[in-house]
Amino acid sequence: MTRATPPTDAPSPHSGKQADYTIAGATHAAPPLEPGLYVVATPIGNLGDITLRALATLAAADLVFCEDTRISRRLLERYGITARLSTYHDHNGDKVRPQILDKLENGASVALISDAGTPIVSDPGYKLVKAARERGIEVYPLPGPSAPIAGLAKSGLPSDRFFFGGFLPVKQGARRKILSELSGLRATLIFFDTGNRIAASLADVAETLGARHVVVTRELTKLHEQALSGEAGPLAQTIGKQRGEITLLIAPPEGGVEMSDERIEEALRSALAELPVGKAASRVAKELGVSRQDLYDRALDLKNQLG
Repeated sequence: MTRATPPTDAPSPHSGKQADYTIAGATHAAPPLEPGLYVVATPIGNLGDITLRALATLAAADLVFCEDTRISRRLLERYGITARLSTYHDHNGDKVRPQILDKLENGASVALISDAGTPIVSDPGYKLVKAARERGIEVYPLPGPSAPIAGLAKSGLPSDRFFFGGFLPVKQGARRKILSELSGLRATLIFFDTGNRIAASLADVAETLGARHVVVTRELTKLHEQALSGEAGPLAQTIGKQRGEITLLIAPPEGGVEMSDERIEEALRSALAELPVGKAASRVAKELGVSRQDLYDRALDLKNQLG
């Protein structure tokens, strides 16, 4: 089923309930919605970062599903929206998703929101969208705030190519594995992280990716918005624990082209002439901005070849 976004004066297919929202004391009527799933981006911190279309959709939708009713209720109360909230999240998704799909197939308009940002980014919302599309249910995306894009805009790092990797793993081994796999990607890397793990994550960036410039952003769009930047290793030593969730941005390797095997082997030979394998790999990784883990294996092979 394919349907264009309805015009604002389209007749309501539903109950004709009174739907409105309030901005600065002025009340606005919300146009009726066509049946379908509305994926609505919400503010990542500053409640003023909400679109008019998002407000109208939340006011007019038959059902609104969110992660945490306490958090989403604050947003709705700010704009005088009286929608009833139900939860859809990681822990109840398998149970609730079929119920939402049944309501959609019966002609309901359903709005999906998360605690912050777009409810498919590092969020179970994508499973609902996938299932809705498989059933031929129309999905309407309502773009808006995004922590990865906000962090990129603040960072000053290259924005022509970037890769969003979601949350960095909790365990060090898994974290280093992900970073190593992305070490050769000529793009700014963007991850979510937590304030109590950021120092450890930066140390892993330094160990795995070498001397990369990083930007640690926190409290984006809020009163105490902050960006800390520098080389990953030294910053790991000074940053300490931070409050709240973090958006971490890592600069791409320098040079703009893939590092040649000849250049890497030459650097490893030089380092191995005066250092053991592990330290040689670390030095070359830092010099060339490539993965230490990959270099260690190559350095070990080269050391065996050289006797």
